[in-house]
Amino acid sequence: MRSSVDRGATIVNELRAMPRLLIAGLSGGSGKTIVTMALLLRLRRAAVAVRAFKKGPDYIDPAWLSWASAHTVRNLDTYLMGAKAVRASFVKNGIRDGINLIEGNRGLFDGFEAEGTHSSAVLAETLEAPILLVINAAKMTRTAAALVLGCQKLDPRTAIRGVVLNNVSGARHEQTLRSAIESVCGISVVGALPRLAGNLLPERHLGLVPPQEHGEMEQVEEKILGWAKDHLDLDTIISIAHSAPPLGAPICGGAALENGRGTRIGYVQDAAFNFYYPENLEELERAGAELIRISALDAERLPDNLHALYVGGGFPETHARELSANSGFLASLRQACVPGLPIYAECGGLMLLARSLAWNGAHYAMANVLPVDIATFNAPQGHGYATLRVDAANPFFAQGVELRGHEFHYSRIVSDAADLATACAVSRGSGCTHGRDFLLTENVMAGYTHLHATATPEWAMGMMEAARRFASKAVGALAER
Repeated sequence: MRSSVDRGATIVNELRAMPRLLIAGLSGGSGKTIVTMALLLRLRRAAVAVRAFKKGPDYIDPAWLSWASAHTVRNLDTYLMGAKAVRASFVKNGIRDGINLIEGNRGLFDGFEAEGTHSSAVLAETLEAPILLVINAAKMTRTAAALVLGCQKLDPRTAIRGVVLNNVSGARHEQTLRSAIESVCGISVVGALPRLAGNLLPERHLGLVPPQEHGEMEQVEEKILGWAKDHLDLDTIISIAHSAPPLGAPICGGAALENGRGTRIGYVQDAAFNFYYPENLEELERAGAELIRISALDAERLPDNLHALYVGGGFPETHARELSANSGFLASLRQACVPGLPIYAECGGLMLLARSLAWNGAHYAMANVLPVDIATFNAPQGHGYATLRVDAANPFFAQGVELRGHEFHYSRIVSDAADLATACAVSRGSGCTHGRDFLLTENVMAGYTHLHATATPEWAMGMMEAARRFASKAVGALAER
């Protein structure tokens, strides 16, 4: 039994004019994120309405794009969601009167395998979006034209409509690059951004530091705008965005969710835990749940009368000292398991529920809900798409369901976990232990795979069903007193 979001999808006859661009690169690290942010900030300063999207399952880049656009960013991933759901999400959340920017990931044609399935180029084709190609031009001149021409020739359907040069060393360098690309490739260079002495955005082991942890956002904005000033041809870029054809909007009927009015679902969100797809929280609210935001760093204990708890990912390792010191909150997590509160945890949430967490040579006590010790390393311990099959009884999913998700973690379980109960067999990915993911204890399910509610409608249904069961149990216990 496989989760599918394409069931019953149809195409609406209405075509919507939605000016749009996909910002692509030749590889990761080409500058796509900072260029997309610069465009968003420049457009906003020019009083142009904007919305932003991110290709792939990433959390950190969308957080920065949300800041730069001043609106919630949606992930678009054809592997996780399917092409119809991707297109439906774009049309639902994009704007007609303004510019929609989609940041790609990795290189333009880099996808699931050698054929480039689920690549940024495939997403651009799915959304019929013209492409701006970002080129890291450091120590390069005419070769840049060869690279652009290679992208044009590899797949002539790929709608590259402009080039943005990054890391340009001066006016002469820019002119040589511009002349070569425009004469050989027949497309315009619409930006030439100067080389910087350092990074505009702070970085660490998982990539950029999230904006929630950065205290000088006004200075960041002025630095980006100062860097991009007079180096982006905004009028031509806007014109390219408006050249996108009207887009038909498919309707993907959301999974039917039973009325969950009266259920209270907590979710842990703070500087340590901020990896949440907006659709996951929205689906719970759509079902009628009241969402209770909780800080693991500041709250003395869990709120009363919760019917379920959701702990997303983030950076517990960089906040391990503060988390470990909040002993009252950790104790309340352990106590909540006694009556069987349903707890669903992903990645960072797994680390919080562990017995201990090691980071930079120090060991920190965690909630000890799960009898495992976790350590964080200097290299990824799991990275990429994951495919799981639920094959054991658990609080949230029916057995036999296939889950498609994503994992990106520098931590792993370092204690013996071979005999612990788990819910899923891993057919793609790393998981928790011995080809398995999602540890089980009491009503707790915690693993390394991140799930997207649009890609896995069973997730929200399972959360709501578990919360309703616990709420009914609590009411029954009160009635017996």
